[in-house]
Amino acid sequence: MIRNYLKTAYRSLLKNRGFTAINVLGLALGLATCLLIVFYVFDELSYDRYNTRIDRIYRVNNDIKFGGNENSYAQTPAPTAASMKAAFPEIEQVVRLRNRGGFQVKKGSQDIEEDNMVYADASLFNVFTMQMIDGNPATALKEPHSVVLTDEMARKYFGRTTNVAGQTMTFGDTAFYKVTGVIKKLPKQSHFNFDFFLSLSTLHSEEDLAWFSNNFYTYILLRPDADPEKLQAKLSPFMRSQAGPQLQSILHLDFNQLEKQGNYLRFSITPLKDIHLQSHRVGELGMNGSMGTVYIFLCIALFILLIACVNFMNLSTARSSNRAREVGVRKVLGSARVQLIIQFLTESVLVTLVAAAIAVFAAWALLPVFNHMANKELTVTPQIIGWLLPVMLGIILLIGFVAGAYPAFFLSAFQPIQVLKGKLANGFKGGFLRGSLVVFQFFVSIVLIIGTLVVYNQLKYIQNKDMGFNREHVLIIDRVWQLGDKDKAFRSEVSQLAGVESASLSGFLPTSDAGNSSSFFKTPIPDQKNAVLTQEWPVDESYIPTLGIKLLAGRNFSAQMPTDSAAVIVNEATARQLGFANPLNHDLYAPNDQMAKTFKKYHIIGVIKNFNYRSIKEGIKPLLLMYGEDRGAVTVRIKSNNIPALLGQIKAKWASFLPNKEFVSNFMDDEFNNQYRTEQQTGSIVVAFTSLAIIIACLGLFGLAAYAAEQRTKEIGIRKVLGANVSTIVSMLSKDFIKLVLIAIAIAIPVGWYAMNKWLQDFAYRIHIQWWVFAVAGLAAIIIAFLTISFQSIKAALTNPVKSLRSE
Repeated sequence: MIRNYLKTAYRSLLKNRGFTAINVLGLALGLATCLLIVFYVFDELSYDRYNTRIDRIYRVNNDIKFGGNENSYAQTPAPTAASMKAAFPEIEQVVRLRNRGGFQVKKGSQDIEEDNMVYADASLFNVFTMQMIDGNPATALKEPHSVVLTDEMARKYFGRTTNVAGQTMTFGDTAFYKVTGVIKKLPKQSHFNFDFFLSLSTLHSEEDLAWFSNNFYTYILLRPDADPEKLQAKLSPFMRSQAGPQLQSILHLDFNQLEKQGNYLRFSITPLKDIHLQSHRVGELGMNGSMGTVYIFLCIALFILLIACVNFMNLSTARSSNRAREVGVRKVLGSARVQLIIQFLTESVLVTLVAAAIAVFAAWALLPVFNHMANKELTVTPQIIGWLLPVMLGIILLIGFVAGAYPAFFLSAFQPIQVLKGKLANGFKGGFLRGSLVVFQFFVSIVLIIGTLVVYNQLKYIQNKDMGFNREHVLIIDRVWQLGDKDKAFRSEVSQLAGVESASLSGFLPTSDAGNSSSFFKTPIPDQKNAVLTQEWPVDESYIPTLGIKLLAGRNFSAQMPTDSAAVIVNEATARQLGFANPLNHDLYAPNDQMAKTFKKYHIIGVIKNFNYRSIKEGIKPLLLMYGEDRGAVTVRIKSNNIPALLGQIKAKWASFLPNKEFVSNFMDDEFNNQYRTEQQTGSIVVAFTSLAIIIACLGLFGLAAYAAEQRTKEIGIRKVLGANVSTIVSMLSKDFIKLVLIAIAIAIPVGWYAMNKWLQDFAYRIHIQWWVFAVAGLAAIIIAFLTISFQSIKAALTNPVKSLRSE
């Protein structure tokens, strides 16, 4: 029986090759798109899942509002971990990470730059799941100047992954570290991915007792029976008891007085499994994803799949009149309705099966292209195949039934007497449903077009917005700290090159992650009423002209004025926060150390225009430039037209100072673009998926137009005999479909406006959606639909009427 159903289904599908091809192609495109999105979502949701105790690991965060500013940090003060473990018995273990950048690592006579380094407590392996290949995890990071490598680094520096423990490595010129362990490299799906873990006990700092310095990433492992919500409720009184004495010492007030002014200091905990998609705090260890993007892609996948199913349903119901006599004859010959239903569902499942096979191959073939667009490294692994096969089988059965259900039950309900007389029971009922489904298809397509236009314009706005500094033709030379006390000499020689306009020495740049948050006060007696929480950046006298920052009032720093060692330049946001009508020559006071035992006086010599020194998603917050030294980078403004030649001269200068050190540089506009790489990738993927959705919708419309032209062949012949021209025929066949597209436009515009306004709320600076976006989306939909329909309409209109009327 099953064999007979399959044979009959195969013959029926082969008989209608055109409709079958459209159905298969539409479903294949839809399923291939869904597979790619599922791979992406699976990858995003798998972050940190390699940890066997992921449900018990939490990161401690610090939320601060002070001096009129709010900041949410992924870091906490140094004593947080030990104090929490002592105070809360529900905490089984704690570990801290301290990210202080990289080192040069010696390999023979070669110096290799390594950035993926972090300091960690000895309890690292008691919290996170890391496979130790060589060494003892219980003691690996216990002693100072110990280091644990990944197997990749062990192969790189020693040519092996075992018998490495006990070897010595040189970091920088004088730091010697003993290798105490080798671990398997962490999966890419980790919110941190370091190659070197250095013992945190190596560092000694006064920060160890400071409750107002956020430099440590603190993770806690809860006991199996612990309640994280109850722990969260205890964090507020804990913060009060621990930081209260220092708050009283620094500001001479307690937490109650602090909070009465609308300020706060709070700890919170974030589950490890939520960090990648739901945490976007200051100081994140990596470029996190977005749960919003995951939801958007899932919705797109669902809509595209629905469009493909709609095509199938539409074309099947449209062909119902052609198959009516077949149903009537089979019923007369004794076929039961259930047999007809099974027959039509078999056809549907067979089409879906073929489409699924094509989709799997297409998704596999397109995976490298998708990886490039999404900046992923997705691969088809045995683990993926393990869940893909049953999921695909379920999808085939589900889509086959859903897409074929209406045609099956609709066609099998025809009454044989009416059908064989040339009439369908109660007339042909498919028109309203088909119209509704066409409206749905183009509704989704138009919403996606609107989304694509808004995303494109927002990204274009980011690229062209006046950020308050000039990032073009600016070269950033990194790792200048290697120069030691020769850094200023190097900057001076570079600035004297013919193609260089100016050069500055500071790693605090608007396109970097460097930050240094400090509190300044208007009086020598600290008081939250006259305080401002601001970024404090040490810069030199060339910083402002090199970055093209506008000086609104006062003057720049000067190397000829010794008093500038106590001078500061503030941005507009700082001046506004301080409440000075004219900030120039006013004094500010800042703690000399982490414990705020003494304060130093600074005088304001200038005011600069606000510039975006953080992501455009954030508003511009207070910033204070201090005349001081920082060896993070040398920034060079270039005026030469021959940039490659100038780069060669700069590299030669570097080699003259450090012949054995690698020259590392990048252009500021490239670093700026990297800040919005996620949005750019999302935009590219949305454009690709929107194009696929439109193609799939047009496939269905093409099939329906072909059916409509076929059904009205004789009518078209009569009209042509009576004098109708081609344009009249095309208009007649197109107007019904265009009406449906207009209805879809009317529904899609408010939905698209609402959805994209929600997306734009993530940006502090954003475009306003203009009316022309909706006009372009609607016009594009009409043009696409008309061109799709016109092919069949013109073909029908050009047909010789003698052929269509010959049988009459």
